[in-house]
Amino acid sequence: MTTVRVEVPGQGYDVHVGPGVRHDLGRSVATTTRARRVLVVSQAPVADHWLDDVRDALVAADLVVDVALVEDGEPAKDPAVLARLWDTCARAGLERRDAVVALGGGVVGDLGGFVAATFNRGIDVVQVPTTVLAMVDASVGGKTGIDLVAGKNLVGAIHQPAVVVSDTEVLATLPRRVLREGFGEVVKHALIADPDLLDDLEATAATVVGDAAGHASLVARNVAIKAGFVAADSHEHGIRAHLNLGHTYAHALEALTGYATWWHGEAVAVGTLVALALGEELGLHGPDLRARTATLLGALGLPVAAPVLERDAVLAVMARDKKADGGIRYVVLDAPGSPRVVSPTPEQVGRAIDRVESPDAHEPRGAADLAAEPSAPTAVADTAAPTDLHGRVAAPTARPDRPGATP
Repeated sequence: MTTVRVEVPGQGYDVHVGPGVRHDLGRSVATTTRARRVLVVSQAPVADHWLDDVRDALVAADLVVDVALVEDGEPAKDPAVLARLWDTCARAGLERRDAVVALGGGVVGDLGGFVAATFNRGIDVVQVPTTVLAMVDASVGGKTGIDLVAGKNLVGAIHQPAVVVSDTEVLATLPRRVLREGFGEVVKHALIADPDLLDDLEATAATVVGDAAGHASLVARNVAIKAGFVAADSHEHGIRAHLNLGHTYAHALEALTGYATWWHGEAVAVGTLVALALGEELGLHGPDLRARTATLLGALGLPVAAPVLERDAVLAVMARDKKADGGIRYVVLDAPGSPRVVSPTPEQVGRAIDRVESPDAHEPRGAADLAAEPSAPTAVADTAAPTDLHGRVAAPTARPDRPGATP
C-alpha cells in the first residue's frame, strides 16, 4: 500500500492506494472520523461487485451501515436525486458525527460528497473510488457537486474527504471503455505537471491501460500530482485552475450531448486537444505538441476528434462555465509542464475548435469499436427513494454485539 498525504489548511488527509485496501476501510473510517453510523452511496453495477466487502469492513469496525443506490451515470447528479439522498440521511438517523461513504466512480464521489457537505450543515465523507478517473482525480481535492440543465457541476461545494481508500483490485472488473476513459485525466496530469510521466505513457501506451500490476503505482503517481495542486490552492483561486486543462470544452461537449454519448474522460481527451489547438492559435507553441498528444491519446484508445456542434451553443455553455470570469477562461500550455490560464476571444476559441472537429466524430469511437466492448452499465430505475439491490431502502447493518445493533 502507498499512502499519499494531501495537505490542506486545517484538514489534511491520507489517500491509501493499493490492491486489497478496501478490507481496511473500517479501520480507516474509525481512525479519521467520529462516525457511529455511515450511509454508503453507490450504484448497482459497483455494488454488485464490492458492496459486501465494503459493508463487512465497516461492520467489523462497529459501524452501523445504511446503503443508498442511485441511478447509474451522470444523470444521478441531479437535484431530485440529491433531495432523495437528504431524506435517506434523515430517515437513517445520521448525526453530525456520522459520515457518507461514496463507493463508486466520479459521479458517486461528486454526489456523495455534496450530500455530506450539505446534510446537517456538513458531515464527513469518505471517498472509495472504483474507476481510474475517480482514483486519479475526482476523489482527491474535495470538489463535489451536481449538474443543472444549464451546465455541469454548477451547484456544489469544496468538501475535503476525511480519507480516500483507492483499491486498485476493483479496476479488474471494469469494462474496457470505463477503464481507459480515466486515462484522459492521466494524460492531462502529465501535460500540466510531469513531462516524465508523458514520456512513460508514450513508451507503454500499448499496455498501460490493461497493466493491472502497474495500476497502483500509476494511481499513486497521479494522486501525488493532484495533491500538490490542492495543497497549494485548496479552493481554486490560483494554480489549481491548471487542473482544468481540457475541461472547458469537455464540459460543453458533455452538456450538449446529454451526458450519455461522451463520457467525461473521453470529453477531456478531446478538450485537451482543443486547448492545445488554442495554444497554437495564440502562438504559444507549434502543432507538434498537439500531434504528439493526439498520437498518445489514440494509442490509449481515447478519441482524438471533436464532433461538429452548433458553435454558438458551445460558446454559450463555455461562457456559463463555473470557471468563467467575465468571459471564457482556458488553460493552455507553453510546453509540457508549463500551463497558464488565458482569456481568449470567442473567435480564437472557434478557430481552435475548427482544428479538432470532424464530421465523423459524433461518437467517441466508431460503432464497431463500441459494439466490441462491454456496454455501459444499465441504468437503475428512478424510484421514489434510493434503494438497495432488492428495490428497498436498505436496512442498517451492524455487529450483533454492538448495543442497539441489528442481528
